[in-house]
Amino acid sequence: MAEGRGRLEGKVAIVTGAGSSGSGVGNGKATAILFAREGAKVLLADNVEARARETLGLIREEGGRASVFEGDVTSSDDCRAMVEAAVERYGRLDVLDNNVGISHRARVVEVREEEWDRVMEVNVKSIMLTSRHAIPAMIESGGGSIINISSIAGLRANGTTPYSTSKAAVIGLTFSMAGDHGRDNIRVNCIAPGLVYTPMVAPRMDDELRRTRRESAPLGTEGTAWDVAWAAVYLASDESRWVTGVVIPVDAGLSVTTPVTSTPLAQHQVYG
Repeated sequence: MAEGRGRLEGKVAIVTGAGSSGSGVGNGKATAILFAREGAKVLLADNVEARARETLGLIREEGGRASVFEGDVTSSDDCRAMVEAAVERYGRLDVLDNNVGISHRARVVEVREEEWDRVMEVNVKSIMLTSRHAIPAMIESGGGSIINISSIAGLRANGTTPYSTSKAAVIGLTFSMAGDHGRDNIRVNCIAPGLVYTPMVAPRMDDELRRTRRESAPLGTEGTAWDVAWAAVYLASDESRWVTGVVIPVDAGLSVTTPVTSTPLAQHQVYG
């Protein structure tokens, strides 16, 4: 097995969207692999079985423990079956990583109702449904950690109004669930990735756009799915036992800048 520190030893985790939509490693795949490396047993949930099986193969090559569940996280029945599968196969449930999401670029005057509804269904309703069924299982296990994947698009204007609105809703849902279930020993936190290069965005990228994205944040480096996954490992582990209801931006500092202050020219200006 690839070297890990056993930070999740003994835990059972569900990762939704555990496959990648294209070649490479997306947030769900990276998270599932790191969870397994750190000792967790992982249920790899995806609506395309072949994608989850690719992740499974990588985990098994490293000696990790995982299995596949094909299902639609916008279906309550599928979400119930997903949780039941985790408990039946591994005996408990400790971690739920809600990673499924889709994007749609439009303004409110342009977006069609069916497009708006679909983004909200996949990005927000799915988290409500998975959590509804996971929370009782976590209570039976003595508590747990729910990790919701939002975006810095939920924190600031992004030019993708349906997506941005859904990701802001994920943050609000995270806060509400953290408040509701703290006394159940269930922690609920949120990761807000920045301009991460993943298979979902790769088809829309060229070298120039990648460079612009990379240079837009203070660190000036390109983020990957592994950066998001390491944040998820922390939130899934007992290291974050006293952390709930927070949003962790994983964005090279982009959310603390403006388009003006982050340009190379601005870095050399003298203010006063």
